[in-house]
Amino acid sequence: MARILGGVNLRRVLSCKSRGAVRNMASLQEDAHRIFWSAVSAVLPPRMLRRALAVRETGSSSVLECGGKEFTLDKNLFMVGFGKAVLGMAAAAERIVGRHLVQGVISIPQGMEDSLKQAGKRDMLLSPGSRVRVMEGAANNMPDEAAIRAAGEIRDLAERLEENHLLLVLISGGGSALLPAPVPPLTLQDKQTVTQQLALRGATIQELNTLRRALSELKGGGLARVAHPAQVVSLILSDVIGDDLEVIASSPTVCSSHSTEDCLQILSKYGLRDSMPEAVEEVLRSRSHVEHPDHFSHVHNILIGSNLIALREAEEEAKTLGYVTLLLSTAISGDVKCVSRFYALLAEVICSVLMSSPQQQEMEQDLLALASQMDIPDLNLAGRLQELKASGNVDAICVLFGGETTVQVQGKGKGGRNQELALRVATEWHKDQTTMKGCEVIFLSGGTDGQDGPTEAAGAFAYPQLVTHALESGLDADHSLILSDSNGFFSHFRDGKYLLVTGLTGTNVMDVQMLLVRRHLQ
Repeated sequence: MARILGGVNLRRVLSCKSRGAVRNMASLQEDAHRIFWSAVSAVLPPRMLRRALAVRETGSSSVLECGGKEFTLDKNLFMVGFGKAVLGMAAAAERIVGRHLVQGVISIPQGMEDSLKQAGKRDMLLSPGSRVRVMEGAANNMPDEAAIRAAGEIRDLAERLEENHLLLVLISGGGSALLPAPVPPLTLQDKQTVTQQLALRGATIQELNTLRRALSELKGGGLARVAHPAQVVSLILSDVIGDDLEVIASSPTVCSSHSTEDCLQILSKYGLRDSMPEAVEEVLRSRSHVEHPDHFSHVHNILIGSNLIALREAEEEAKTLGYVTLLLSTAISGDVKCVSRFYALLAEVICSVLMSSPQQQEMEQDLLALASQMDIPDLNLAGRLQELKASGNVDAICVLFGGETTVQVQGKGKGGRNQELALRVATEWHKDQTTMKGCEVIFLSGGTDGQDGPTEAAGAFAYPQLVTHALESGLDADHSLILSDSNGFFSHFRDGKYLLVTGLTGTNVMDVQMLLVRRHLQ
């Protein structure tokens, strides 16, 4: 289940005296940027690792404290890692464990080290004398030969470990593409053929991941098996809705719950069993046994960062700026066309509450019907809106969501899910702006990794008059959406002022979306 921040006593929150004066705030866009960055800062590697790891010296011995457990250290620690945030995680971990680290290998995205150097993020870089080898690959987040070589190095290190050794595994989003190790005689091309054909037939992401894990040496618990009998401690940064450890990076240290028959049934379901490379069924049959979780008693998986942790920090920052905060869900998903309608209508409803609009009840019913169709877990939107209406006089509200939407690419333009979502929210508002008279509103959607699709932006901002102002400048939002060119639109609109540009952040916990709504300042 996705984790939702539900059951908050909103009446109590609303009754609290704001720590910042709303009427002295800077622009909504500046506030949104500040709130977004506070969310990202909460899950940056140095901060996460300091919360998760500590070394305690006890006389002549040392102990690693992690996740409520203790492990004896005596220059017996090894480290591997893979993912977009792993370079910073490795740098922070090595600073904490110091001389006890014997050797490490990490697989990170192509160009990540240079990007962090250019951004001046020294706290996310390994020291010159580091014992950790950095290998880059998976250009454009696609498994490649460079990533296969890195996976081979990681496997070789794990295979050499003995019972007195401790393996620290660092995992973050993007880790799956950075740890490709097809089970022989499968090739990387064979494995890609399976997943591509399944995707073309409409297989779910869960079905795709089930096959990926089954056809990999290191995924689906494979890395933990290779490292046995050493103790394995995995520190995991979640980039998936619900924080399911079996999904993150295809679960290299988590016992797989799927059997060979499950995999064959998926292939049969989509009529692909007879058209797959011969080696596929051969590999599946060779791995037919289902492991018992007790076989993983040497493994300790610890979640150290998530979208919820980021949003809680954003919530606190919004409060300091004088906003009443509503953290509603970390499970926003689905096509941006539907999600944009939800956010646009939500802003209208909140504005109607602030302004005591006579249209409030009708709009609220439309919003609740749409939310029901989207099936957002544990949202309880009706109850939260009722509490808001009963709270009395409120000047400004910050609504926070997290998750990961999807985009159906239609044209050959340039963009990402966050920029397209923001542009679609703006086009929804353009249809009828009268419902938000008396309020200032801004919407922000941004990726916490700092990169939205193949662009230099993390996301974008939208406001109710954006489409009108763009048309006055000769920019057609609807045409840009037809071309799937949200980045092109925002780049040309007012010199990119409404693009969210952070640079690569060195972390990744999905996306953050927020609505800021306040009465017009007099």
